[in-house]
Amino acid sequence: MDRTALFPGSFDPFTLGHQSIVDQGLKIFDRIIVGVGANSEKRGLLSTGNRVRLIRDIYANNSAVEVVAYEGLTGDYCRQREVRFLLRGMRNTVDYEYERGMMLINQKLYPEITTVLLFTPPEYVAISSSMIRELVSFGTDPIELMPKNIDIKNYL
Repeated sequence: MDRTALFPGSFDPFTLGHQSIVDQGLKIFDRIIVGVGANSEKRGLLSTGNRVRLIRDIYANNSAVEVVAYEGLTGDYCRQREVRFLLRGMRNTVDYEYERGMMLINQKLYPEITTVLLFTPPEYVAISSSMIRELVSFGTDPIELMPKNIDIKNYL
């Protein structure tokens, strides 16, 4: 049986912390779909298309990782794709409380979907997409916070 997980998020942009969750997840799952949430009403640093392109560039040589953009509820997308696992990452207790609430709601609405929470490694706990967006807005290059060989300027 194929064990596929969806790793959903806005990924604006995708960071070393996100990459660490995918890499850990690949030790558990056969395939991971990185689902980039598309919200046309939300203006971020990167367009949805460029977020997808950035993540695809990271995993270009890994057929176990698929990157897609999707709209709507994550549970509905899982049902459409027949995905039974949600992969989520946690950096701290604030993330834990948020993820726990989401898991409880998803259990009610989508009982066939299991949420798997993984901890972000300590060296990446301080890295967040919002921090990278702020650094970029002030003209600072966040290259040390980004996955290897990713230059954020190529996706702006």
